[in-house]
Amino acid sequence: MSTRVLDLHPAPADLEAVVCQGLARQPRQLPAWLLYDSEGSRLFELICQQPEYSLTRTEMALLGQQAAAMAAAVGHRPGVVVEFGAGNARKVGPLLQALRPGAYAALDISAAALRQACAVLQQEHPQVPVLGVCCDYSNLPALPHDPLLRQEPRLGFYPGSSLGNFTPEEATALLAQMARLLGPGSQLLIGIDQPKPEARLEAAYNDAAGISAAFARNLLVRLNQDLQGDFDPSAFRYEAHWQAEHSRIAMALVSQRDQLVTLAGRSWRFGAGEALITEYSVKYGPEAFARLAAAAGWRLVRSWSDGAGDLSLHLLAQADSSPDP
Repeated sequence: MSTRVLDLHPAPADLEAVVCQGLARQPRQLPAWLLYDSEGSRLFELICQQPEYSLTRTEMALLGQQAAAMAAAVGHRPGVVVEFGAGNARKVGPLLQALRPGAYAALDISAAALRQACAVLQQEHPQVPVLGVCCDYSNLPALPHDPLLRQEPRLGFYPGSSLGNFTPEEATALLAQMARLLGPGSQLLIGIDQPKPEARLEAAYNDAAGISAAFARNLLVRLNQDLQGDFDPSAFRYEAHWQAEHSRIAMALVSQRDQLVTLAGRSWRFGAGEALITEYSVKYGPEAFARLAAAAGWRLVRSWSDGAGDLSLHLLAQADSSPDP
């Protein structure tokens, strides 16, 4: 069975508008999905292998241990599992085995990573038709009109604690959008990274091997290539700091001198010490996340956590659906 990939990647003009809007903010901040071109996706895979970054290993272990319990909590065979920000799509395997859905759809911004991930997943799960959708899932007005995606009921899957890349207000809007995309009666299984000691968190996002720093600087390389820019990546240092008042890690590229950068035919001045926020990673305890989900129209069905309480997976149902008797 062959896989298909639908290309809904933002057009170059849209990319320019997003970048210019972000550079005009104070502080300057670009959306995290811009980090994931083909090289960025490769570097992120290396980050996940670093000893300081335990999130991926912990979540994969939890999914492997609890997939049968999660399938039982879902309570039915999904028509389609829709994974948001699928990346290499390695985490969904235990769920596909336990749920045996009618189809699986992977949504991701990196077309190259998506094609490879879908091909591998289709080989490993030949009984489940696989569809890739290259898109910015945070700004997707509707799921594509494809026969695989019309199957119901739909189960959303959002691992990796990627919700933390958004502010709480943006995260609430995104969860509400996911409810609209998945449709009435749908459910969502979502991974959430929980607060930890500051030293552990800062080490996880500033690994000793320097992969996190290379990942951030690759954003500037990507902007130079896609928007005819002249960023000097070596003129920016990478920083990752815990902001306790916001319960988040803030990752930034900080200008090491006064400099003028040209991008998409426009000039941008960076002062010495000025930060360009590449991404945030907000951490939620179980109660805080339950409140966030409720504000977006979801109710909590069940939660699972690793033994250390580092990470949790939550099964949500749309609030207007009836709970199981």
